[in-house]
Amino acid sequence: MKSIDLNSDLGESFGPWSMGDDEAMLSIVTSANIACGGHASDPETMFTTLQLAAQNSVSVGAHPGFNDREGFGRRVIPMAPAEIGRMCAAQIGALMAMASLAGARVAYVKPHGALANLAARDRNVADAIVAAVKAIDRDLAYLAISGTESERAAQAGGLQTFSEIFADRGYLSSGQLVPRSQDGAMIHDPNEAAERLLSYLDSGHMPVIDGNPIRLDAHSICVHGDSDHAVSMAKEIRKRLSDAGMTIESFVKPAAR
Repeated sequence: MKSIDLNSDLGESFGPWSMGDDEAMLSIVTSANIACGGHASDPETMFTTLQLAAQNSVSVGAHPGFNDREGFGRRVIPMAPAEIGRMCAAQIGALMAMASLAGARVAYVKPHGALANLAARDRNVADAIVAAVKAIDRDLAYLAISGTESERAAQAGGLQTFSEIFADRGYLSSGQLVPRSQDGAMIHDPNEAAERLLSYLDSGHMPVIDGNPIRLDAHSICVHGDSDHAVSMAKEIRKRLSDAGMTIESFVKPAAR
C-alpha cells in the first residue's frame, strides 16, 4: 500500500455551540465527512465547513446520522429501514444544496455514529442507505466500515465503494467497533494509535479486544474530530505515515476551484 486517505468527521457545531477545531483538522486531513443537520450542524455550519474544505483542497462527503442532536447521533432511534433511507436522502440533499453555494462538491457518503454501527451489522438498513444514495446520484462514492454489512451492501449495490479503518477506536472480532460504553473503545494516545496503524499497514491485520487480529481492507483512516486530542492525533498520524513512505491523499478527487 503506497497511499492512504485521512478522513475526519467535521462540521459538527450547531448554532452557538462549537465542536472541535475544523480549521486545524482541514489543514491535516484529505477528506471531510460533514454533518448535514441530523446529529449536528445547521446551514451556516455546513456552508462554512464546505468553504474551508474547498479552500484546503479537501474532498467532501455527506455524513448523515440519526436526527438526535441531544445524543449527538450516538443513540439508535427505532425506525424502519425505508424511513432511514429517506432520512439520509434528506440530509445528503441538504449538504449538496449548501455545497452548490460554497463552491464545493459532495463526492461520497459516510453514515455517522449509531447509524453507521447499525448499518454495519444490519443488512436491511445498509441496503436502504445504499438505495437512497443511488437514487440521489449513482456517481456518489460510499465510505464504509471495513469488513461489515455496509461495505458488502455498497459493493452489491454497484456504488464505488471505499473502506475505512479507525485510528482511535477499538475493534471487535466481528469487524465492528467496540461500543463506546465498553473498555477499549477509544485510543487516546497519538503514539499508540500511530503504532497500531503502522502495524496494520504492514500486515493487513487489525488487533481486536476479543480474539486474534482480523483481516481488513482500507482506503481511508478516520480520526474523529470531536475529541480534545483530535488535532494532535491527526498530526502525529499524518507525520508517522509520511515518514513511513506513505502518500497521504484522498480516495476521491476534490472539486477544482
